[in-house]
Amino acid sequence: MAHSKSSKKRVFIGERNAARNKSIKSRVKTFVKKVLIAVEAKNVDEAKAALQVAYKELDKAVTKGVLKKNTASRKKSRLTLKVNALAN
Repeated sequence: MAHSKSSKKRVFIGERNAARNKSIKSRVKTFVKKVLIAVEAKNVDEAKAALQVAYKELDKAVTKGVLKKNTASRKKSRLTLKVNALAN
């Protein structure tokens, strides 16, 4: 248990940041799932639209420091491959 004022503050800040990170990760997963659902349904237009939104959310997560740059890049690459395979 934290005893000093500064250590109590750090515990509070850690909990706040964890909640924010969880929210952002959940949002990213939701938009990635929308792309995958559109791909499974073989809906090209919807998949492309969802892909653009997913790109934006992944980039936001990188900016906020929730995801690493290469992780987001890898996820974007894999989603793009699936959408492009569907388009062909």
